[in-house]
Amino acid sequence: MAKTKLGIVGLGGIAQIMHLPVLSRMDDVEIVSVCDSEISKAKSIASKYSAGKYYRDVDKMLDENPELSAVIIATQTNTHKDIAQKCLAAEKDILVERPLGRNLKETKEIVDCAKKYKRKIMVGMNNRFRNDMMMQRTFIKAKEIGEVFYIKTGWVKPQSSNQRWILEKDKAGGGVFLDNGIAMLDLGLWIFGFPEVKSVSATNYFHNTKSVEDSSIVMIKFKNNATFTIEVSWSLLREGELFYCNVYGKEGSSSINPLKIYKRMDGYLYNITPKKLDTPSNLFKKSYEYELKHFVSAVRGNHNIISSGEDAIKVMEIVDAVYKSSKTNKEIIFK
Repeated sequence: MAKTKLGIVGLGGIAQIMHLPVLSRMDDVEIVSVCDSEISKAKSIASKYSAGKYYRDVDKMLDENPELSAVIIATQTNTHKDIAQKCLAAEKDILVERPLGRNLKETKEIVDCAKKYKRKIMVGMNNRFRNDMMMQRTFIKAKEIGEVFYIKTGWVKPQSSNQRWILEKDKAGGGVFLDNGIAMLDLGLWIFGFPEVKSVSATNYFHNTKSVEDSSIVMIKFKNNATFTIEVSWSLLREGELFYCNVYGKEGSSSINPLKIYKRMDGYLYNITPKKLDTPSNLFKKSYEYELKHFVSAVRGNHNIISSGEDAIKVMEIVDAVYKSSKTNKEIIFK
């Protein structure tokens, strides 16, 4: 089988800890080239993972490697649009770490570019690929807990990166909500099946930050009367990391981390949780493995993309409303 030839732009923590180790173990993948603004880092990583070439400049990488099928973009958020459009114009499919853009406008411009050049976009929403998350969604889609009317999600953890740009609004686009909240927003919408939004209300806090928020509390109401809440923070004073997705239906409930599924039958509530479950650390690592395998398989034409550019537009419509609601202290009504 011919190998899928990939390039990677942005060699920070997520590329070094997840992308490169996973891709280097895949028999059907060849890491052809890597690119980073720090050329010494690019050279070192190219040597470590047997990438043929290393670059500081994306244009040069694309010009000198026409055989690339796809590019993974893991740079700071304000560079996503420019790099993505260059890759798409060079007729490469792309996987972009979340968020796709800093706002709805940028996201739409990237998706429109992909349509123009008839290329595939995947957004790095690795939590969709957690074993417990996929199992939870399977039970929900099978109506095991009845009609879902409320989802409550949250992610409380330290900043994902110590790099200064993550705290600069012009570069990051936002704070903890664009860092972690967007992942929880995506999960909830994915479980619900992306229903029509009625309204969004949000409060952002700046306890230890100035330019971007370090805590965010969001409520989303849908036109089908379902409700969705999200809490995310870099600064809530508690012990350890908190990551959860609780789903409530008319006939039961489900939660992850750990996975629990309860169903009402004959007037009693039964625990129908599958017995074999991975540890949280394995769930996190495997989510990237499954995500990257899915992307490579989609590039090869075996199936459609999960976490597509079209999904990203729907997510970013709500993200923009979150920031507008917090700024104006008003509920944002969708038409």
